[in-house]
Amino acid sequence: MMGAIRRKKEVQPAPVPQPLPQPSAGQNWTFLTNHSHVLICLAHEPDLRLRDVAERVGITERAVQRIVSDLEEAGILTRSRDGRRNHYEVHAGQPLRHPIEAHCTISDLLKIVEIN
Repeated sequence: MMGAIRRKKEVQPAPVPQPLPQPSAGQNWTFLTNHSHVLICLAHEPDLRLRDVAERVGITERAVQRIVSDLEEAGILTRSRDGRRNHYEVHAGQPLRHPIEAHCTISDLLKIVEIN
């Protein structure tokens, strides 16, 4: 007795993630650090998941976790639990850390890059 003919199931290739646009040669730097990028994201959206911060900044979630720890240790950021999520409070009155910009506060930085 002949069995039914089995056909190979066609496997669809997984979608290829699109890379972030790369700067031109010699332009692979920015004016602000990843620490400031993380801070700006959390100041704008205090309940944002770190996974989403990582995606926006273009770094790993683990790097964002280290940066958040740095910011907490410096007294610039406070993390609190809100149910299953974290809520981040930015202490905008804190001075910037480098001697050249220490006369400015976190608030001054956030005003410069205000997100509408």
